[in-house]
Amino acid sequence: MQKEQKPAVVPKKFLIPFILITSLFALWGFANAVTDPMVNAFKKVLELSNTKASLVQMAFYGGYFCMALPAAMFMRKYSYKVGILIGLALFATGALLFYPAAITEQFGFFCLGLYILTFGLAFLETAANPYALAMGARETATQRLNLAQAFNPVGLIAGILVAKIFVAQKLQSDNIEDFSALDEVKRAAIRAADLAVIRDPYVILGLVLIGFFFLFLISKMPQTSADGEMPSIKETFKVLFKNQKYTLGVLAQILYVGAQIMCWTYIYQYVEGLTNMGLFKEDVMVLFGSEIVKDGFYYQIIAFILFIVGRAIGTAMLRYLSPGKLLMSFALMAIVCILGTIFIVGMGGLYCLVAVSFCLSLMFPTIYGIALGDLTEEESKVGSAGLIMAIVGGALMPAFQGMIIDVGGTSVNDTTIAGVSEVNFSFVLPLLCFVFIAYYGRRVYTHYTSV
Repeated sequence: MQKEQKPAVVPKKFLIPFILITSLFALWGFANAVTDPMVNAFKKVLELSNTKASLVQMAFYGGYFCMALPAAMFMRKYSYKVGILIGLALFATGALLFYPAAITEQFGFFCLGLYILTFGLAFLETAANPYALAMGARETATQRLNLAQAFNPVGLIAGILVAKIFVAQKLQSDNIEDFSALDEVKRAAIRAADLAVIRDPYVILGLVLIGFFFLFLISKMPQTSADGEMPSIKETFKVLFKNQKYTLGVLAQILYVGAQIMCWTYIYQYVEGLTNMGLFKEDVMVLFGSEIVKDGFYYQIIAFILFIVGRAIGTAMLRYLSPGKLLMSFALMAIVCILGTIFIVGMGGLYCLVAVSFCLSLMFPTIYGIALGDLTEEESKVGSAGLIMAIVGGALMPAFQGMIIDVGGTSVNDTTIAGVSEVNFSFVLPLLCFVFIAYYGRRVYTHYTSV
């Protein structure tokens, strides 16, 4: 008996629109990666505490929470294409606001630019994720979203390279041992120059986004509107709240995004802590030189490469394993890695933190695909908003981690907690996140046989 062939991941008729949609995944990956190092940059340039600097992430990911539901309401009435165009316009506006923000030198103005920028990202992600799921057979939807999301880390790597080459290496305040000890005139001159350096990548990004806006404007995109009468928003919410696979998926997504941003943002502080303790005298320092191993940038690049590798392997494995079982497996691997990050003092702990990115790779699109898997087209539009609002985890949890790191003072290892430095202990937060994600994956594959 001939084995039934699985449907194509991306049907030929959707190939060009699918390519256009995947470009958006790279664009918001770029924005995420450029923003993560800005926490450290703003901390030094504007002389902020770890807690206050984490407001960069609060503004960036808070915008998702505020705009995701309005974006979904808009796309219930209009098309995904219109939602994408509005998203690109808001994305560009927020990026271009960095120009007046650098002139005024107000931290709040930069946060406002990031907030509006993520209004655009909320529109884009609320549209692009369910749009990718809809471009083909339901059986291959999760794999198709993983494929589209595979382009996200390409943007991540481009963003972190820009952050390093065109921002971090040009910041004068970063090369001064005690910036706060300089007189006010010198500090003001350096601050103005450094804020202009931070501004430029965002302004260029804004101009690129204007080009993408016109590209989508002239492109023909397939319509996926549901036939018949649209259900009321009240009825849609009732259906979603009764669907445990969806509601637990939203919680899992909140915790996933929080864990991802914590692991990527505070890798710099983890490296700083090891440097302060003089733990780079052994290991790879002899092979690669002190400047390389002491810079968190290089480890974040490796983390992003592992993220790409994990995404490719995970997408391939979805042809053979259920999404729930695979999600649980990757979460269990993440738990092991994060325990190493907390309790292994030295380079081994840093290697474990880098390895977490391999485990992270599969989680976002898989949780997304599982949570929306049984929903109708109209339910998916609203349900997608809930999963994008879940990105608020990236706003809240890094702030909590910053508070833990600040327990003993503004340095990253002023004191110890449970026998390890405060920066090591702070990774207990992503540990708790991964425990719940593992539980969700297990629940999905034991209770929902279709996934």
